[in-house]
Amino acid sequence: MATDVVIIGAGIVGAACADACAREGLGVTVVDANGIGSGATAAGMGHLVVMDDSEAQFALTRYSVELWRDLSAELPRDVEYTKSGTIWVAADEEEQSFLPAKREYYSSRGVHAEILSAQQLAAAEPHLRAGLAGGLLVPDDAVLYPPCAAKFLLAKARSRGAQVGLGKRVAAIERDTVRMTDGTRISSGVFVNATGSAATQLTPGAPIRPRKGHLLITDRYAGYVHHQLVELGYLKSAHSVATDSVAFNVQPRPTGQLLIGSSRQFGSADRAIDSKILAKMLDRAGEFMPGLGGLSTIRTWTGFRAATPDKLPMIGPWPGHDRLYIAAGHEGLGITTSLATGQLLADELMQRESKIPRIPYAAGRTFHEHGAN
Repeated sequence: MATDVVIIGAGIVGAACADACAREGLGVTVVDANGIGSGATAAGMGHLVVMDDSEAQFALTRYSVELWRDLSAELPRDVEYTKSGTIWVAADEEEQSFLPAKREYYSSRGVHAEILSAQQLAAAEPHLRAGLAGGLLVPDDAVLYPPCAAKFLLAKARSRGAQVGLGKRVAAIERDTVRMTDGTRISSGVFVNATGSAATQLTPGAPIRPRKGHLLITDRYAGYVHHQLVELGYLKSAHSVATDSVAFNVQPRPTGQLLIGSSRQFGSADRAIDSKILAKMLDRAGEFMPGLGGLSTIRTWTGFRAATPDKLPMIGPWPGHDRLYIAAGHEGLGITTSLATGQLLADELMQRESKIPRIPYAAGRTFHEHGAN
């Protein structure tokens, strides 16, 4: 069997890469050992959010949120795309004092944002506790249901001729073929490793580490929360690499259910629920929204984010193998940045300029302790 591009991984990043490559007229084959969107895609919150942790992160998230917005009219009902907006909640006056600079950063780069006073925050989200200082509303952020979004993108790729093989586990990426565990081979001009936190199994040396997270979903409480709510200190949690961390992060689903996060753990490969981390996460959520403790829980689960040292994904050719490309390392932003990742990869393969610079996400970039070149 031969094709132009073999994409290993049928999560939302792999699906977006398949759709983008098939749109260019390339022959695409997607293989996955399990089902569509069955890994981190199934475990994620589905928050489509513009983030300002760095210029490169902002550029990639903004670009991808715009691509999702452009695609939203085509998305089927089961994708549950909802422009809920994000409110970054300021717990105290010190945090509230950071909001003008954050708003200016967003606004100067074309993303609408508005500061909410304590009274406006309480009116927007009455179930938040009294005494919070305010927040920053980014109204164009959205949410969706990731597994169905991945299925939609792969269906689009299939309509353009892409082949999808599920239950097909890759044993190794060789010079001009991928060898499956059943002994079959697929030859291709390009191989794309889009296996998320498992990327190092096929590409040893890739600086990607799994980072465990917990999520919880409640029963239906329509109207209890109206926006994606994230504490302003969320990035402190996201950057903590020495210790386990939690942060307040609650999402309203179109079903009326609430999705509650978030936690981060390095060094744990166990998929089981960590009761101490889960309790700590829920305690943190209760500090911002005390009524959450009285809501009925339907399910809790864990997943593994694919983290890089500089918090940016790896998108592009892998040094030392002229046919191998990486599309992994998105940490907690794989759902948001999937469409932009697919487009950047397609631009790379077609040897043309991208809407945003690709250099910050180069798979062969040099990593340092506190960042990357």
